[in-house]
Amino acid sequence: MSHLFPIRVYFEDTDAGGVAYHASYLRWAERARTESLRDIGLPHSDMQRIHGCFLVVKRLAVEYARPARLDDLLVVRTGILRAGASVQLVQEVRRGEKGLAVLEVTLACVDAASLAPRRLPEPWLGALRARVIDGGSAR
Repeated sequence: MSHLFPIRVYFEDTDAGGVAYHASYLRWAERARTESLRDIGLPHSDMQRIHGCFLVVKRLAVEYARPARLDDLLVVRTGILRAGASVQLVQEVRRGEKGLAVLEVTLACVDAASLAPRRLPEPWLGALRARVIDGGSAR
């Protein structure tokens, strides 16, 4: 099951030519990940407040295919590939039928006080495992 997050390309996201900065894709993907958790009733703030931990990006790889431009309406599709000691996601930024970028993201859970790695608490682990996509693609 994939989560869809619409986003508009604003002036702040672009260079003087109206082409989205490469770092904008990282911000859009972060927002999409946050909203995907919120949509299943598991906001980051609850993880910190109740369990004293949070998710950090452990690894990120991006492949850019074509540029996003000022005022484009995009969709970030987030799919969970694996959930266990870490969470592996694939995120695709699309403009209509055209794929603009694919991000492969690994998240780790860390203790808020020590920043040491720790196990992902329930109900996050169970909820993420229940949403693992079939076939390893966000499509």
